[in-house]
Amino acid sequence: MNQYTLLSEAESLHARLTVLDGLIVSDFGPEVFRDMQKGGITAANCTCCIWEDFTATMRNIMQWKAWFRDHGDLILQVKTTADIRRAKAEGKTGIILGWQNVTGMEDQLGYLPLFKELGVGIIQMAYNTQNLVCTGCYETKDGGLSDFGREMVAEMNRLGILCDLSHVGAKSSHDIILASTQPVAYSHCLPSGLKAHPRNKTDEQLRFIIDHGGFVGVTMFTPFLARGVDATVDDYVEAMEYVINLCGEDRVGYGTDFTQGHEQQFFDWITHDKGYARRLTDFGKIQNPAGLDTIGHTGALTATMLRRGWKEARIEKIMGENWVALLREVWGA
Repeated sequence: MNQYTLLSEAESLHARLTVLDGLIVSDFGPEVFRDMQKGGITAANCTCCIWEDFTATMRNIMQWKAWFRDHGDLILQVKTTADIRRAKAEGKTGIILGWQNVTGMEDQLGYLPLFKELGVGIIQMAYNTQNLVCTGCYETKDGGLSDFGREMVAEMNRLGILCDLSHVGAKSSHDIILASTQPVAYSHCLPSGLKAHPRNKTDEQLRFIIDHGGFVGVTMFTPFLARGVDATVDDYVEAMEYVINLCGEDRVGYGTDFTQGHEQQFFDWITHDKGYARRLTDFGKIQNPAGLDTIGHTGALTATMLRRGWKEARIEKIMGENWVALLREVWGA
C-alpha cells in the first residue's frame, strides 16, 4: 500500500470511528472546541477539577454550562453513552465532565449526588498527593484507602461515577480496585516497563486492574514516554502495543492528557502540592509527540495504527469503542 492510499484509507476510517479521548486538560474554550471537531473527537473526558474546592469547582461547572449553551454547534454534554452516539451523529464533540481529584467534594459525601446530576461522570481519587480519600503517586508513604474513602467509593459505585486511578499511589490503587464493585480505570497512564517514573504503572499493576475488570487508558505525555520530548506518534502507539500485549485489546483505550493552550503558570500549578506548596516534580520542556502536535491532529493516531499493521477492529476498540463499553457498564446507560 503506497503512502497516498494509506493516508486516504486512514482519513476514511478515522471519519467513521467513534473517537473517545480518556483525558484532556487543555485551556478549554471555543478555539479548543473547534480543534476537537477538526480532530474528529467524538467525546472526551475533560477536567474541571484538580485542586479546586467546592465553590471553585461549581464555578468551573457553571462555565461549562455556559459553553454548552453558547457553543452548541461544537459541543454537547455527555451524561450517557447515548449522548456519545448523538455527538457522533451530529458531528459535535461530547464533553464528559471529569475531575482529577476529589477536592471539590471537601468532606461531604452528600455533594456527590449533586455533582452526578450536574453531569460529572469520572472522578480521579487523588491528584499526586494525600487527600481525605487516599494517597497520590508522589507521596513518600502511601497510606492506602481511608475509611471515608471506602464510603466515597461505595457512593460513586451507587451513583455510577467512574473511579480513575491515574495519579493515585500503588497501595491506594490496589485498595480501590478491591473495594469497588464497579470497574475502575487508569484513564491516562504509561507502563513503567518502558520508562521508570512515579506516574507510570508496573506490569503487575496493569495486570491487576485488568484482572479485576478494570481499564487502562494510555497517555502520550512525553515526560513519561521512554524517549521524552524526542518521542513521536510512533512511540505513543508503541506504548499502546506494550499495554495491549500485557492486558489484551478489549479493556485498553487512549487518553492523551492534551494540555493545549496552557502557559508555564499552569504547569507550575500542577507540579506543586495543592498547586502552591512543595514542588513534586519538574517536567522540563513540555512537547507533544511529533506528529500529534494538537488535538486537531488526532487522525495521525489512526494513520499510525494502520501503518503499523493494526486491524480495523482493533483500531475501533482502542480509539473509542472500549471506552464506550466501560462507561456503559459503570454509568448503566
